[in-house]
Amino acid sequence: SVFGHSMGGHGALKLAFSDPDAWVSVSAFSPVSNPTECPWGVNAFKSYLGTVEAGKSHDATLLLQSRGPFPQFDDILIDQGLSDQFLEEQLKPSSLSSAAAEVGQKMTLRHHAGHDHSYYFISSFIDDHIAFHAKRLRAAQGAQRVAAGLTVGGEFGTKSEHEGKPITCQAMVARGAKQPLSLETITVAPPQAGEVRVKVVANALCHTDIYTLDGFDPEGLFPSILGHEAGCIVESVGEGVNSVQPGDHVIPCYTPQCNRPNCIFCMSPKTNLCPTIRSTQGQGVMPDGTTRFSDTDGKPISHFMGCSTMAEYTVLAEISCAKIDKEAPLEKACLFGCGVSTGLGAVWNTCKVEIDSSVAVFGLGAVGLAVIQGAKMAGASRIIAIDINPSKFPAAIKLGATDCVDSSALDIPIQQHIATQMTPWGVDYSFDCTGNTDVMRAALECAHRGWGTSCVIGVAAAGHELSTRPFQLVTGRVWKGTAFGGFKSRTDVPKLVTRMMNGELPIDHYITHTFDGVDKTNQAIEALHSGDCLRAVVQY
Repeated sequence: SVFGHSMGGHGALKLAFSDPDAWVSVSAFSPVSNPTECPWGVNAFKSYLGTVEAGKSHDATLLLQSRGPFPQFDDILIDQGLSDQFLEEQLKPSSLSSAAAEVGQKMTLRHHAGHDHSYYFISSFIDDHIAFHAKRLRAAQGAQRVAAGLTVGGEFGTKSEHEGKPITCQAMVARGAKQPLSLETITVAPPQAGEVRVKVVANALCHTDIYTLDGFDPEGLFPSILGHEAGCIVESVGEGVNSVQPGDHVIPCYTPQCNRPNCIFCMSPKTNLCPTIRSTQGQGVMPDGTTRFSDTDGKPISHFMGCSTMAEYTVLAEISCAKIDKEAPLEKACLFGCGVSTGLGAVWNTCKVEIDSSVAVFGLGAVGLAVIQGAKMAGASRIIAIDINPSKFPAAIKLGATDCVDSSALDIPIQQHIATQMTPWGVDYSFDCTGNTDVMRAALECAHRGWGTSCVIGVAAAGHELSTRPFQLVTGRVWKGTAFGGFKSRTDVPKLVTRMMNGELPIDHYITHTFDGVDKTNQAIEALHSGDCLRAVVQY
């Protein structure tokens, strides 16, 4: 892709029109559109080429007239300020627009009142141009993958050769608490009615996986295949499945969405906690009470959170599959399977943080940073980031934190510090992203007297209980919790992915480590334990 401003804008158009096959997309800010007809261009061509006539082969408007239209470009984006001092004499965007209309080339020319030729004008609309090019670059990347046979279209076609048959593949099996995962060959049975078998393309490690592997999960089972934050391609489907088909790209979601009319949870806008398969999911089996995994001895291996994505193939319930745009890179979109969605949703859905609110965020892992990002996007005016590791503060500040506090360095409780020294009465909203019940209490007690809301996001270890003085609630504070940020998985995850693709919701900053091959999962776990890892993504 190519774009530029003013003379550079004309350069971008000239390059694209001279060799359209070399470019995926082109856009410009206030370009000199027809240089052979403006004073600047006339002087430049005479000085450098000898004559204006010699410059005609470099004039974007004339190139468009003589060579257009260009099917390589489904659109050309041009932004022009109406208060630009060079508009009429030098820039002449109407000439370019007329040439596009003449040859049938689609071009979007946007006029902006009050904007001149300055870099402020560029900064005002640069995000639109980035999103414009990103969409087309991803489409081109997808087409290249299809041509190379790297997408499901090239790998499975419309029907997998394994449809209805077991698949043998590699998986990382959790054999016991606090033990390294074991690389094993497993058999993945075909999907049964209402089930979907998928090829896992990328899996991001979440602290919930480690929480279970370390033996803290009361529902943790061994042996099992962990993993629940992934991007996958549908390989085959079971009887009665109609919402996805082979070749579709999906995000497995541990919070399902059955959407049945008789499910009061799915029909209610108040919750996302569909219980349809909750009991079997917690038992490590599929909805029919059996498992789809077995080891080389034929012994069953339990499922995990209805996902089990630390395997090259896995089987999901149809109601756990969020179908997303095939152009979305799965190694990034996988983050919406848990942590990032949870943090954003806690702000937008569970607490509905308003413009100009004050917010405190306890714990600056991926979930905590997602809370900060969501609060900034919601318009919070003050965002206090709390952690005992100051090395995490720069990332928090970059995402919108206005204050950072190392709670371990204080000589008074953090809630007292926030509610009496940093603010008069506390913050409007506080979020616990640690799973520590003492921190959960601190988060509540720094919430604003009379209306403060505190949201529990972190998962506490088995047997731990919350405590606070009832007076904290009597005086108007609200204590809430959230699962998957309140997002209805199959409805909302595709929307989050679309926002990412449009440039509205950047998430690249969460991926701090990458690995290739399912066998590298133990290395990814080590990275997650290192303290400087937000998300480690393993591509299979």
